[in-house]
Amino acid sequence: MNGTTTTTTPTVAATGERADLLDQLTRQRHFLRYTTRDLTDEQAARRTTAGELCLGGLVKHVTDCERAWVDFILEGPSAMPDFANMTQDDFDRHADGFRLLPGETLAGVLADYAETARRTDELVAVLPDLDVSHPLPKAPWFEADAHWSARRVLLHVIAETAQHAGHADILRESLDGAKSMG
Repeated sequence: MNGTTTTTTPTVAATGERADLLDQLTRQRHFLRYTTRDLTDEQAARRTTAGELCLGGLVKHVTDCERAWVDFILEGPSAMPDFANMTQDDFDRHADGFRLLPGETLAGVLADYAETARRTDELVAVLPDLDVSHPLPKAPWFEADAHWSARRVLLHVIAETAQHAGHADILRESLDGAKSMG
């Protein structure tokens, strides 16, 4: 199974600040995808540290996060889960987002990630205003009554992707010694 990088090209080209944001997001996506190169599904599902994370699960998680934040840009807080009223089933589904489940493949989660990236890139290129903002949903980890602009959301997605690409690098090195850099 080859987890090579694929790049997305929006049908409408982004320029200026939008091009800069997409360039950084594309770079961080590349680092995350690169950690999965030449892995089997079994390897992508394997936990290699004391934590719960696996490489395939990290790709799934980052995909889910990016998709949810793009939905937030488009629809506001109603697109996000109701964090205050989550049930045990909700928590279990959330935990499943960090691992490859039976029937899931690395190729499948990478394809889903590529489609999510394409959708994000398209939105960034055509969104009328990066200053459009929505109130954040109520959650213990968000400041009360805060609003985030589309720009702030995109910066958050870039940071989240970069953070998880670093996690993936550690997981991959623990798996078979392969490094993304160095």
